[in-house]
Amino acid sequence: MNILIIHQNFPGQYKHLAPELARAGHRVVALTPKVKEATRWNGVAVMPYAIQGRSTEGIHPWLQDFETKLLRGGSCYRGALALRAQGFTPDVILAHHGWGESLFLKDVWPKARLGLYCELYHLTTEDFVNFDPEFERPGADNERLRIRMKNLNNRLHEEVMDAGISPTRFQASTFPDPWRDRITVSHDGIDTDQVRPDPDARLEVADGRVLTRADEVITFVNRNLEPYRGYHVFMRALPEILRRRPAAHVVMLGGDEVSYGARAPEGRTWKQIFIDEVRGRIPDADWARVHFLGRVPYPRFLSLLQVSRAHVYLTYPFVLSWSLLESMSAECAILASDTAPVREVIADGETGLLVDFFDGAGLVDRLESLLGDADLRARLGRAARARIVADYDLRRVCLPRQVAWVDTLAARDPRPPRD
Repeated sequence: MNILIIHQNFPGQYKHLAPELARAGHRVVALTPKVKEATRWNGVAVMPYAIQGRSTEGIHPWLQDFETKLLRGGSCYRGALALRAQGFTPDVILAHHGWGESLFLKDVWPKARLGLYCELYHLTTEDFVNFDPEFERPGADNERLRIRMKNLNNRLHEEVMDAGISPTRFQASTFPDPWRDRITVSHDGIDTDQVRPDPDARLEVADGRVLTRADEVITFVNRNLEPYRGYHVFMRALPEILRRRPAAHVVMLGGDEVSYGARAPEGRTWKQIFIDEVRGRIPDADWARVHFLGRVPYPRFLSLLQVSRAHVYLTYPFVLSWSLLESMSAECAILASDTAPVREVIADGETGLLVDFFDGAGLVDRLESLLGDADLRARLGRAARARIVADYDLRRVCLPRQVAWVDTLAARDPRPPRD
């Protein structure tokens, strides 16, 4: 079978699936702007295409969002035409459509089956538009209109999607009814053989200090430190956490940029805004126990999870972070926000503890109870890992399920492009 994979940052979500399909004997080709020249990666032929054009200056900002997707879709279309001219005809196309790249691929290969990675459909309900009133954008009604326009790319893809795959039930549930009967829920998978507890783990922080399992380490991980992932809630709780836990070290991972939501005002960063807000209430001796590591290589990230005594994870109702599942696989004792995506994997008192996203005082209280009860931490950590091994293991559960999904996709009658 000929399989084409489309991702603007290949391999992205196809890191494990693409090589697995190649090992199974399929001809797998990836088309991406990430490379400048054709290359091979783990049995996959990786082919370049160039993004042509740029956004129109002065265009309505709602259209600018779609125009960037249209430019990528047109550029990928030209790359696909070049592939077709070389004699390549895919039976199956797998694409993360979030950047618009796959908009016109059915126009190149109308008989191909198109399987989409359905990450999120943007909703206009209160939980999505105004979950955190502190960061409400001006003109809430206009925000709902903007979000609806943001789904233009989703809606155009729905017309040509033969099947979809979504990593969590929560993410799949955001898509409208016409999509859902074509979406399979299967996570990308966690390598539980690699992400596991290590009693001998060591993590170096500032000034050469090395933290181990013998230390009281509280961990907090985001791709970027920002409100969507509860950074502001955690930081506002930090002075009291440090006061109550005089031996604790707080270690935070995350960059200074923005992955989701609005940018920080006045060219500042969310990270520094909330440091500035709380720093005056934290004595220097306590602040020395707070460690910002930025972004780190994956082995160091694993070491952080493995030395963690309590791991805090907060999020809006949004895409669930891989780091939560990885922390569960590492047998961390987890305190997480009681929000819909989290409840899919964390049952309060069973695989972790939950707290209302906005309840900073409750966060401190539950964190203190977790740190003070070794038996509770051990029980929650074991149950968390057992959940991941049973339902999210990469090699034994998720990857076989994804391969089966591709096989089912290949057997479907393709949906042609519509006028």
